[in-house]
Amino acid sequence: MCNRARFDGEPTTLFGSAKKLFSERPRDNRFNPKELRPKGRAYVIREQDGERAWDVMAWDVLGGQAAWPMTNVRNLKLPQWRKLAADPANRCLIPLTEFCEWTPDKHDLDDGKPPLKGEMWFSVTDQPTFAVAGFWQATAEGNGFTMVTCDPNELVAPIHPKAMITILRPEDCDTWLRGSYDEVVTLQRPFKSAGMAVRGPAFPTRS
Repeated sequence: MCNRARFDGEPTTLFGSAKKLFSERPRDNRFNPKELRPKGRAYVIREQDGERAWDVMAWDVLGGQAAWPMTNVRNLKLPQWRKLAADPANRCLIPLTEFCEWTPDKHDLDDGKPPLKGEMWFSVTDQPTFAVAGFWQATAEGNGFTMVTCDPNELVAPIHPKAMITILRPEDCDTWLRGSYDEVVTLQRPFKSAGMAVRGPAFPTRS
């Protein structure tokens, strides 16, 4: 399950969006959209009143109302998720530069410290910034979003065999934001592994 990702950029005209924000950009030092972590605030792209632009939301579509942040959703047939996924107003794109999955096994780094899992970072080779399918809703804690997952491809499966985030091709972004429920469900599929790259394992907490 992807609970760590990066977006090395700022709002611009990506995936048909305008270079503007629907809400004011946070001014506090805790806002770091380049490093996506659960409950952290990040940039998303959505549509409102026929306009496509950027917004800032927390990475937890339930706004703290569950035992853990709801950062990833798989089963769009469940009533609570189908309601959101079926309404184009609640769909969004999450722009990413890369996303992380942790190695299944721990590594002994021969530094006298306990073994730990490494970070494996995945990217799309022909898209420096790629779009991930997501949806959002207003919560008591503010607007929150989640990423939609799907079956893993051949590159991701050895690291995380259960799922991967749903990466959209540029030509599918309009369908995700505006299509019918049946149309968007067909986009919930693994991205071709030949179009992706992976680097790692990385151990940023150990020098």
